[in-house]
Formats: sequence, C-alpha cells, structure tokens
Amino acid sequence: MFRHLREDIQTVFERDPAAKSWLEILLLYPGVHALIGYRLAHKFYQWRCFFIARLISQFNRFITGIEIHPGAKIGHRFFIDHGTGVVIGETAEIGDDVTLFQGVTLGGTGKERGKRHPTIGNNVMIAAGAKVLGSITVGDNVKIGAGSVVIREIPPNSTVVGVPGRIVIQDGIRINRGGVDLDHNKIIDPVVTMIDSLQQKILELETRVRELEQKKVV
Repeated sequence: MFRHLREDIQTVFERDPAAKSWLEILLLYPGVHALIGYRLAHKFYQWRCFFIARLISQFNRFITGIEIHPGAKIGHRFFIDHGTGVVIGETAEIGDDVTLFQGVTLGGTGKERGKRHPTIGNNVMIAAGAKVLGSITVGDNVKIGAGSVVIREIPPNSTVVGVPGRIVIQDGIRINRGGVDLDHNKIIDPVVTMIDSLQQKILELETRVRELEQKKVV
C-alpha cells in the first residue's frame, strides 16, 4: 500500500505542474484519495466480500466525486487529474502510465454480462469528458481528445477525436516523446479541417466563375 502511495505521489509531481509538495498531494488531491480507496475496495473484492467492497467504493465516490468499481484492474502510475465525474466500470482494465481528466467514462453499452467495459493500454491519455464504451481495446500510446465518444477498437499510436471517435493520426508521429504526453490541446479536429478545405475550394470556384464571366463580357 505504501509503495503504491509513493508511486502515486511521484506520478502527480511528474504530470501536474501545479503540485507543490507531497503533503499537498496527499491531503488535497482527490485522484490520489480515489486510488487509495480503490485499492482497499479491490482487496475486499478479490476476497469476494462484494458488499464491503462496494460500500468502500461508494463512500470513496461520495468523498472524491470519482467512481471506480472495486472490480476494475488498474496498472502502475495511474493519474486522475481533477477527477470530478470520472467513472470506471467493473470489468475495465487499465495499463501503466495512463492519464484521465475530469468527466471521463470507461463504461458499458448495455446489459450484457462478462467483459463489458474497455481495456486501456499503456501510456494512454484520455482528455476531459471523453467516453470510451463497451468491451473494446484501446492500444498503447493513444490520445483521445476532449468530448470524444469511442465505441470501436483503437490501434496503438493513434490520436482519436469526435463523436463517434475517429482516428486522425496513426503512426504518423511519435506519440511518446520520452515521457507521458499531455498535450491534448493540440489534437487536430478533422471536422474543422474539412470545413477549411471546403471553404478554400469555394473561394477557388468563385474566383474561376468571375474569370469566366469577365471573359464572356469581353
């Protein structure tokens, strides 16, 4: 437990420039509190004490605003930034070096039983308000933009944005530049790109029409 706690605090220092001291992180960061409560609840879940596990989980949710089902599997150096509204389902699996921002949901899509929540690879960044739904796999080194809704498998080294989520970058750039990439504000929006392209085409056509009209007048 203490080894995990030291790792969690060090992870916050590495990814949050606002962190000032270990005491501040320990006492004031809900993401750290949520992980402490999750690990305790997860132990009871493994011992098949499901009611106690859910009781701890619900109390943890009340205190932090973060809901992590005790059955979820979470790897090392997991970081929840801010955290309000984060929901992680029972059969979700999260790899190492994953970062979630506020409002992220790793949820299911119906009443199916068994594996019904996402599997998230290593070094994945999921930005604010994004939803990853169903028993799908998100590969390593993936970035999911704010507000995206992902309902299909995502291959490694991809950038995803939109509703539904669309891959806009795949193996075109190196996602991990020697550390965890948190530049979710620089993700390209394919809809904006398409609109810009159409607007440019319209300007070209208008110019061509004016040229033809001038030739006709002459």
